[in-house]
Amino acid sequence: MTQRNVLITGSNRGIGLELTKQFLSQGDQVFALCRKSSSDLIHLKPTRIIEGMDVLNSNSIQDLPSKLLDTKIDILINNAGILIPDNLQSLDEENVFTQFLVNALGPLKVVKVLLSSLKQNAKLIFLTSRMGSIADNSSGSYYGYRASKAALNAIAVSLAKDLSPRGISIGIFHPGMVATRMSGEQGISTTESVEGLIKRIESLNLHNSGKFFHQNGEELPW
Repeated sequence: MTQRNVLITGSNRGIGLELTKQFLSQGDQVFALCRKSSSDLIHLKPTRIIEGMDVLNSNSIQDLPSKLLDTKIDILINNAGILIPDNLQSLDEENVFTQFLVNALGPLKVVKVLLSSLKQNAKLIFLTSRMGSIADNSSGSYYGYRASKAALNAIAVSLAKDLSPRGISIGIFHPGMVATRMSGEQGISTTESVEGLIKRIESLNLHNSGKFFHQNGEELPW
């Protein structure tokens, strides 16, 4: 397999850290973006660690191309995100806005800034959630998180339409219920989740671009 340049946001822990590990094990070059590095990430020795990447800080995003030193990206994985649980009683407007900024607007800003850094036929990956599915919502609550992920899905579908002339394909993937800090350590291992995600990434092309898939290969409803 030809060595590829892979850029991963939120790479210092959880799914992002495991994505970094598995792509490195395949011999790819990995550019690990995060607000602050971790000992686990440093131990993996990615090609480059780019700290200070905060989707709430526009300047940190605008500086990305210069920090990549003209590197052309084969795979861009938008993994960074937050979940703030809520219900009707605890609903907080600021928390809802923050989740929209991080989960939906943040990835779009990253893509816009790095558009000239993407190779022809690059792959853009958005790690979303089935909690952003309207048809699949059977339990309610989580207003800010659900809405922000639904917005991310809509953004990703629009990008699939807009970028297809450049041969760029868009992956919209639910990683499964994964045992991370965000999920309260409940669910499948990050190893299992990422193994499935990489299979979805490898099989991504212009024909299935812009569709919504579970990491296990199941196509999910909007």
